[in-house]
Amino acid sequence: QVQLVESGGGLVQAGGSLRLSCTASGRTFSGDVMGWFRQAPGKECEFVAAIKWRGGSTLYTDSVKGRFTISRDYAKNTVYLQMNSLKPEDTAAYYCAASQRYTSWTAVAGIDSYNYWGQGTQVTVSS
Repeated sequence: QVQLVESGGGLVQAGGSLRLSCTASGRTFSGDVMGWFRQAPGKECEFVAAIKWRGGSTLYTDSVKGRFTISRDYAKNTVYLQMNSLKPEDTAAYYCAASQRYTSWTAVAGIDSYNYWGQGTQVTVSS
């Protein structure tokens, strides 16, 4: 059974940092793309970042470029999202997802490209 388990969320002041982790289990993910999405109350789920397990190519939404970094650790089967210079507008539930079925690199920004999802971790940034 595939599982994605997120951790690392919490409450932080504006300008602070958090590192989210997503540990994957249940199958081999080496051919996958791993993504982070977020959803704030009353808003749609939004793409944040993605990374290819093999090769390490990354993609970010414009609002987090230069502040967030996605990375992966093969040995730990874990993907990270390092979030620096956090802003109140980054407040959301953050979800990790895995995609085996993406059709193109730009398609990894779409929710429909992902077939496995974690339960989410809450990030709250106070002003």
